[in-house]
Amino acid sequence: MSDSRLLSKTALVLAAAAFAIGSPAAPARADNGLVGGIIGGIIGGAIAAESNKKRKTTTRSTRSKPASSVSSATRAANRDVQTALNTFGFPVGTPDGSLGPKSRTAITQYQVFMGYPATGQLTEVERAILVGAWQKSMIGGMAVSTVVATHPQGIRGLLANERDMMANGMAVGGGTMMVGGSALAGLPPEISAVVYEIAQNSGLQAQQLVQKAGFIQLADMNADGRTDYLLDTSATGSDFWCGPESCAVRVFVSTPEGFRRNDFQAFEATPAMFSCTGGACIKSEATTTMVAATPAPQPAAPAPDAGTMVAATPTPAPAPAPAAALPVFNMAQPAAPVLSAAAHCANVSMVSSSAGGFVTEASLTDPLQAVGEQFCLARGYAINDGQELAAKVIGATPQQIEAQCQGLVPAMAAQVAGLTQAPVADAVLGAQGFVASAGQPAAALADMGRICLSVAYRTDNAEMALDSALILTGAGSVPYGELLGHHLTLGLGLPADPVRGAEWYQLALAAMAKGAPAVFAPAQPERNGLLTKVAQTLVAPAVPLAADPLSQPQPAAALPSFTLAPAAPAQP
Repeated sequence: MSDSRLLSKTALVLAAAAFAIGSPAAPARADNGLVGGIIGGIIGGAIAAESNKKRKTTTRSTRSKPASSVSSATRAANRDVQTALNTFGFPVGTPDGSLGPKSRTAITQYQVFMGYPATGQLTEVERAILVGAWQKSMIGGMAVSTVVATHPQGIRGLLANERDMMANGMAVGGGTMMVGGSALAGLPPEISAVVYEIAQNSGLQAQQLVQKAGFIQLADMNADGRTDYLLDTSATGSDFWCGPESCAVRVFVSTPEGFRRNDFQAFEATPAMFSCTGGACIKSEATTTMVAATPAPQPAAPAPDAGTMVAATPTPAPAPAPAAALPVFNMAQPAAPVLSAAAHCANVSMVSSSAGGFVTEASLTDPLQAVGEQFCLARGYAINDGQELAAKVIGATPQQIEAQCQGLVPAMAAQVAGLTQAPVADAVLGAQGFVASAGQPAAALADMGRICLSVAYRTDNAEMALDSALILTGAGSVPYGELLGHHLTLGLGLPADPVRGAEWYQLALAAMAKGAPAVFAPAQPERNGLLTKVAQTLVAPAVPLAADPLSQPQPAAALPSFTLAPAAPAQP
């Protein structure tokens, strides 16, 4: 066995052991006796199985319980708090209206997540944010779906969104109203406020302005893994924002404390024009060098002798200047934009909002927009699902889990490369073989894949997302192949190949048609019809897609062909 195959096998074995349900911590060693340090070893714990919890014995008492001093209204309010905590992944168990030790622990977790003092006791503001976000999640709608699909924390993004809405608004009749208008879907509140300001002084509506090409540009400008925003007012066509040679540009870069605004004047602004460190940006001026060549001096003609007649000759036409005499400009080349899933989903969200909702099978005209919407929806579900599972991992911090999942990237490099080189059926067989080499239960590998998939999308690591989706598909959860279709179609983490992406859609759809449960938006079965139509649109007029890429026979040309010599006549 080669070193690379041994490394890959060891990595997956250790990863499965690290995430195995109910398994105790144990030293992780490779086959060659070296300590395996790619994925396993730190977590060393497990997803706590409810069936392994020790049952507590209880003693029945015949004494009557004292009358509760908690009013029914308070209990109802407490049940709302408990239900909200459960919804956002801070488990309290069955809501009973009594905020006991388990509820206090969940409240502490919520406070830590939100950056509040971890007291276990809710302030009125903390309660209002928690319950308000939960109520919005129950109502649903386009705005809620957008936040869940685009926020790095999935459904927990509703908590941050509710907090930001309250922080940037003012109380009106017991509610909240944004100063200057409601927050634009997909945009942080502070950026929404500037959009309203620009729109107000350009004669446009805010929703019209965000549809202007080039007005909002997304990139990771300070290399912190999060989306930054550039607002170029030249898209408004307004003299209020533009002078003779430049227009106002607003650059918002992410910091741990929030977005920091930088103001500039520029012409045809792009993210490549700016260099950002932390929350501070400077404008990078393009360098221009001009080299002017001068012709070489010509030797002077000898002066004629006195009294000598010289025949007049016509003056020759000037020869064309050599190429070296032309000015040469060396222009600085703009940096390639950073393409990330988070930035892509933010852009998709704005387009969906301006269009009035998601693309449906009946309204499909732009397959790439439909793919983007469904990818971002699936991404939100994957983030939330993996976070809930990671909360059950024993003995490891989120940072340690992230470090262990990072080990998948080198271990599965060959399998990811095969996504663009091999047919879908071969890629699935390769993933199945890789998973089988681990010698671990498929369920343990699937748990690991779900946790690392969540980590990948929260940290905007496309390679890790591809690794996790491949492991899940190889472990038998074939509907996760939808994600590979999205990545190939959109070019996230590997070169765009919409035709091959369509084949992965067909793989996932065929598995669900055979009874495999949907893993993304199970309450929206109409997604399957939309993805089927998208897949057909992406390949037309190419070769028609197979109904199930795994069940199709290989073409005859792929099989060896032998010509047999005729049998010799029997000897008398």
